[in-house]
Amino acid sequence: MLNRIYAIAKKEFRQLKRDKRLMFVIFFFPVMLLVMFGYAVNFDVKHVKIAVYDQEKSQLSRDFVNSLLQSEYFDLVDMVSSEKEINRYLDDKLAQCVIVIPNDLSEQIYSSREVKIQYLIDGVDGNTANIITNYANLATLIFNQKFSNQVLAVKGIKQYEPIKFDPQFWFNPELKTSKFLVPGLIAMILIVTAVITVALSLVREKERGTIEQINVSPLSSLELILGKSLPFVLLALINAGIILIASYFLFGSEVKGSLLLLFITTLIFLIASTSMGIFISVVSDSQQVAFTLATFISLLPSLILSGFIFPIESMPEIIQIITNVTPVKFFLKILRAIMLRGVGIETFWDQIVYLLIFTTILILLGTIINKRKTEKA
Repeated sequence: MLNRIYAIAKKEFRQLKRDKRLMFVIFFFPVMLLVMFGYAVNFDVKHVKIAVYDQEKSQLSRDFVNSLLQSEYFDLVDMVSSEKEINRYLDDKLAQCVIVIPNDLSEQIYSSREVKIQYLIDGVDGNTANIITNYANLATLIFNQKFSNQVLAVKGIKQYEPIKFDPQFWFNPELKTSKFLVPGLIAMILIVTAVITVALSLVREKERGTIEQINVSPLSSLELILGKSLPFVLLALINAGIILIASYFLFGSEVKGSLLLLFITTLIFLIASTSMGIFISVVSDSQQVAFTLATFISLLPSLILSGFIFPIESMPEIIQIITNVTPVKFFLKILRAIMLRGVGIETFWDQIVYLLIFTTILILLGTIINKRKTEKA
């Protein structure tokens, strides 16, 4: 049995070596996707364009505006001179936020009364608007605290803070989006390339008519599948190593956990991805159909349902159940655990079990459908 699998794998390797274009796609495409997504997909909101309608134009109002501009989150576009201009700045997207300072700011503050400063925020992009609100809220709190300390210091009173807010971020202290996204990118790129290449390779045999010759040979379906898939799994493993090295140099993504554990779990994930490619090849009769199905089944669920961008816990329960259609969901939890948190198998062993169950179900389904199609033929 091993000799027959080795013979099929050797033949597949030779065919792959001859197909220069496919080899170029296999090794170049993943790195290109990593660079493109890694730099393009970024949830950090910085350099928010603000305009200020300062109706008081006092030293205090200028200090308030300067306190906002000291961070890298806000860039001053212009000072607005009338209420009519506010609409123009927001309508024409000249500014994402217009700050309106009332003309009695100093009087209200020095009289120990509350004063409201308006933040008119462009709410078309709800996520960005929320982030701008949080930045503005934090900047206002810092200014309030600084001003209160100054007033109390003049009176010789030290401000008492019963509870001091002291946040410490574990695993990603700089809160870099790239560190959160890179494991998801690795998983997504690996599944897309693995599923498409395996599906196309097997369907190509159908189109050339060589699958009938193989069917009448002493080879069993399992030997054929293993022999055809083995070269792609090995190439995908090399690809995973290249992506990992590229992500380290491009985005500073380090592996905090065990490299051996990462290798083993990546191998299991690639086998699961290959099983998807095999299943697609069984239900497809042409390379065009196989490519469309492979792209649709591997890319969209990986992007939307895996937790790569949107947290699964925030989805409705029925959608959370549907998320199990993609192995990326399970591998992503493993990758983030190993790469970011550096923890061991005790925290994600259940994800490995899910991957194995996923692989078994797809292989069984593929074998049953293939057997029925062969019997009908």
